[in-house]
Amino acid sequence: MPAPAPGETDGAPAAAQHQESVGGFRFWFVGQRWEWSDEVARMHGYEPGEVEPTTELLMSHKHPDDRAHVQDLLDYALHSGESFSSRHRFLDTSGAIHNVIVVADRMFDESGTVVGTSGYYIDLTDTLAETTQEILDETLPELFQARAVIEQAKGVLMLIYRINADQAFRVLRWRSQETNTKLRALATQLVAELDTIPSSAPATQSHFDHLLLTVHERIPSERPSRRAANGPDGRS
Repeated sequence: MPAPAPGETDGAPAAAQHQESVGGFRFWFVGQRWEWSDEVARMHGYEPGEVEPTTELLMSHKHPDDRAHVQDLLDYALHSGESFSSRHRFLDTSGAIHNVIVVADRMFDESGTVVGTSGYYIDLTDTLAETTQEILDETLPELFQARAVIEQAKGVLMLIYRINADQAFRVLRWRSQETNTKLRALATQLVAELDTIPSSAPATQSHFDHLLLTVHERIPSERPSRRAANGPDGRS
């Protein structure tokens, strides 16, 4: 997966970045060097460029009840070369609690060597509260047509990340917008590739993260209908 550069939206529509609920990061294993996007900085209560992110700084923001869990995952990533992914809580500089998912994939250098992990913070604190009607207006026809497969995909997200149904839909909608992919197609391909995920933890989540971040690349292109290809009257 191409690493999201801090501050870049990677071509995502503005709606996908609303309220700065999604932000990118990079973590290099050697030297434990971090980069984070402006959105991630603001999630933590800092202005862009105000602080240099470090492991110590990030760990100091983790909720006390989640800190040991995150540290264990980070240690695992450093020793295994796998991505660093998590569902946890952190406190911003004002003391407000954020519920986030960190979805990440391995980061490679030019020779193909794993050098770190890169991905996204998804802040689920507000879930769909402010945008429920907007999202329903945009997706209701598609939801009626493909409710079953979308519900399946939501169920998988709920299980893997331990989130509720609204939060799972938010993640699917984010990937749909970020990749300019139809929600139904994304959900269908995601469900179709679930058998590629190993059942042994902790590899399950890191492999699922990779699947979630790359599944849009393997969705078959929609072929134009004969009428569309040949013209309004069906003739070439």
